[in-house]
Amino acid sequence: MKDLTQGSTTRHILEMAAVMVIGMVGQTLYYLVDLYFVSALGPQAIAGVGAAGNITFIVLALTQILNVGTVALISHAAGRKDQSDANLVFNQSLTLSAVIGAAVLVAAYLLTRPYLNLVGADAGTRQAGVTYLYWYLPGLALQFAMVSMGAALRGTGIVRPTMIVQVLTVLLNAVLAPVLIAGWGTGHALGVAGAGLASTIAVTAAVVMLTVYFERLEKYVGFHPRQWQPRVAYWKRILNIGSPAGGEFVVMFLLMALTYWLIRGFGSDAQAAYGIGSRVMQAIFLPAMAIAFSVAPVAGQNFGARHGMRVRATFRSAVLLETAIMMLVTAMCQIAPAAFIAAFTHDRQVIAVGALFLRVISWNFIGSGIIFTCSGMFQAMGNTWPALMSGVSRLVIFAIPAIWLSRQPGFTLREVWVTSVVTVVLQAVLSVLLVLLEMRNKLAPLTIQQVDRAVRAA
Repeated sequence: MKDLTQGSTTRHILEMAAVMVIGMVGQTLYYLVDLYFVSALGPQAIAGVGAAGNITFIVLALTQILNVGTVALISHAAGRKDQSDANLVFNQSLTLSAVIGAAVLVAAYLLTRPYLNLVGADAGTRQAGVTYLYWYLPGLALQFAMVSMGAALRGTGIVRPTMIVQVLTVLLNAVLAPVLIAGWGTGHALGVAGAGLASTIAVTAAVVMLTVYFERLEKYVGFHPRQWQPRVAYWKRILNIGSPAGGEFVVMFLLMALTYWLIRGFGSDAQAAYGIGSRVMQAIFLPAMAIAFSVAPVAGQNFGARHGMRVRATFRSAVLLETAIMMLVTAMCQIAPAAFIAAFTHDRQVIAVGALFLRVISWNFIGSGIIFTCSGMFQAMGNTWPALMSGVSRLVIFAIPAIWLSRQPGFTLREVWVTSVVTVVLQAVLSVLLVLLEMRNKLAPLTIQQVDRAVRAA
């Protein structure tokens, strides 16, 4: 366990983020490698995999429940130096991961085709999405166990083992993707089915590696089968903190699904461009996401130790870091947006639409970085409902004008992207106000001596 209640909060954020970004790059390469080889199959395959990939946000929403709840409670326990409670939280998180993973596997197989029938631009797009997701679902179900173990480590301030596992599984996926998708060396190309299968095999390997690490090397929290029997009180603690954070991902899924629905009339080229642009955007967000993910354990341990001034210092540092990073990536997308899209397709129409998407949508990057940081702060303070409230507000203020615009003569893609930018800015303002209110309510006034120590440490 790494004690994050001592020393510079800014340094803790940067140290954790530097390690986490490597693992997150690996996680994103997971998708980009698949996308690169799938793009050779044509716009319908790209659009189908992109639309099917959107349904993974539902799975991510559920994994986020475990992730956020486990990180928050274990970081609080670590801050209090309560190892027994940390172990109970971890083992109950494992049990919960098994239950949710099994339920998701069954439900997703039943709902995949109806969803793709709703948002797919044409029959080819819909079938590509169904095929991809059917082969990827076992891997998605296994992600619950992987997330539970990774969250436990992050809550104790340890991120390197998870990063190493992610990098190794990306390398495995990079090897498998051309073999299974394009048939390199075998002569049996599986197409989009190979993309899903490659990811499933890689996730399985990640779960095995993390299990070995916990069995042999981890000392602070570990597997205790006697603690696997369901304990409702602990499930409630995890779900109470994690459920709203999972709801944030549901909102993201609804936003993306609505966008696919809004642009379906522009054809598979537009959906393919949006799919590539969204993946590129996720990739260039990685440093900012690493900062946001580091906020939760750093602020969480200090919240558990009742170091209120250090919690506030963590928020200030993270916002400044996020803003600097997002200013840089915004400039990149303004200067050469087409270059990002052209890395995955040679279709001129797809490149043109994708470049427009990145050039317009990049104006919301700074706001997105602030929203990420605020979500991390809500997790750290054990109340993620304000973050969900913020996300729902964006869904509402995006959906109403976007649907109205789609019914007007001369409706264009640019109107969708501009509407999205405006709603992100409004959500960022609301998120900051809610964080400040939460800190005022939960962080007790400090003595002059405590303030002085916290300022010197930051």
